[in-house]
Amino acid sequence: MNETSPWQILGEKQVYDNNWIQVTEYDVLNPGGGKGIYGKVHFKNLAIGVIVLDEQENTYLVGQFRFPLNEYSWEIPEGGGAIDTDPLESAKRELLEETGLKAKEWRLILKMHLSNSVSDEYALIFLATGLEQFEPMPEETEQLVIKKLPFEEAWKMQQAGQITDSMSVAAIQQVKLMMAGLV
Repeated sequence: MNETSPWQILGEKQVYDNNWIQVTEYDVLNPGGGKGIYGKVHFKNLAIGVIVLDEQENTYLVGQFRFPLNEYSWEIPEGGGAIDTDPLESAKRELLEETGLKAKEWRLILKMHLSNSVSDEYALIFLATGLEQFEPMPEETEQLVIKKLPFEEAWKMQQAGQITDSMSVAAIQQVKLMMAGLV
């Protein structure tokens, strides 16, 4: 297996930049030798997700309208974490902001690239247990609905295609495997 890049970069230009992402267009020779362009979205933060389980095996989902999809989405609590901040601290902040929950036990259960054909977005997903309820503090851009439900119901929603967010799907799948003793 050759782990060096078969792509040759002939040139590049930044086509967009904001506080969250940078888009670069590359002039390339592809692995077959053909000329072309390749666009890359660079994410300036980590993607942080938290799936929670209480003592009765309930979990929490967050519902919100997602602008890029132009549709409503049910998801685990998730958001961005600064690269120079401990990801666990970002996870704790996101969980408290979106659900009002604090957890006593934390476990990193997944690391994943979310769309590696066009972006370098990297996600870390934590399992949080030992929950205590406080007041949610959503950001001004968030209009959230918080739903507490049995984990099995979230599993069924994901299986039925009612949960399509990649971090949420992966987290629910991983917890299901953990509950079955398979990981």
